[in-house]
Amino acid sequence: MLRYSTPQPSPPMSPLVAPATPCIPGAAAGGAGPVPEAAPTLPPASPRTPRPAITLTAPPSNKRRRRGAARSSLRAIRAVRALFRSLPILAPACRFPGVIPRHGAGGGGGGGPRGQDGHVSGASRTTGTLFGHRRARVTLAVQETPGSVPILLLELAMQTGRFMQEMGAEHLRVALECEKKPPGAGAGIGRTRLLDEPLWTAYVNGRKIGYAVRREPTDDDLTVMQLLRTVSAGAGVLPADVVGAGTAPEGQEAGDLAYMRAHFDRVVGSRDSESFYMLNPDGNNGPELSIFFIRI
Repeated sequence: MLRYSTPQPSPPMSPLVAPATPCIPGAAAGGAGPVPEAAPTLPPASPRTPRPAITLTAPPSNKRRRRGAARSSLRAIRAVRALFRSLPILAPACRFPGVIPRHGAGGGGGGGPRGQDGHVSGASRTTGTLFGHRRARVTLAVQETPGSVPILLLELAMQTGRFMQEMGAEHLRVALECEKKPPGAGAGIGRTRLLDEPLWTAYVNGRKIGYAVRREPTDDDLTVMQLLRTVSAGAGVLPADVVGAGTAPEGQEAGDLAYMRAHFDRVVGSRDSESFYMLNPDGNNGPELSIFFIRI
């Protein structure tokens, strides 16, 4: 006798839920299933060379000026009192010698007589640095000591690479001229120091190259001075990742930062003229580079 069973209805499946994929035993161990690839790891970026800490000191002349300014009024009073006390003594003893010895007399040249080491008599020793990226403008920095903040930072309208080529000549003379302000043009006329003038007309070996601008040192400038604080004289190249990329004409790279450092003899002719004569480290007579500041 045949029996018929009633079929049981299957549970409805949700159209939003996909059926579970059965797990195949041993798939992970045997590698039968596809294994997702790991995301590619990028190589670590090369670390940027850290900039050195700035340990430059203030110029010694600034310290002396600050100490002298605090006592200037007291010294003026003492000088006036001493002048009145000495008047009766100076009157009968007043003489006019026929020959007044002058310091540096008998020497030749504008810088005065030179010693055996080439040092100009009566001049003060300073440190001068010419630096800049090869396709950027060259900068002149003057320091009283290699470890002090520059007292002068002047940017010339000439590329560093071209200026270094000019240095190949026998003598290189840089003349910087500025105009005197007329009397009464403003407050403080006549009190501006020569090296504090902001704008100069620059000449190289008699050829006008444009203008030179005095500016305050930037972080990149101080970094260069800090890296060269132990260098007394020499030339070389500094890495761009430390001193910055620099600025160059549009479409060109600034290139590496080149520098040349040497000792300079500073000769003060008057309040309107100063000269800097580079001392040749080879000991030859005559400077290879002369820089003249003239206010006319």
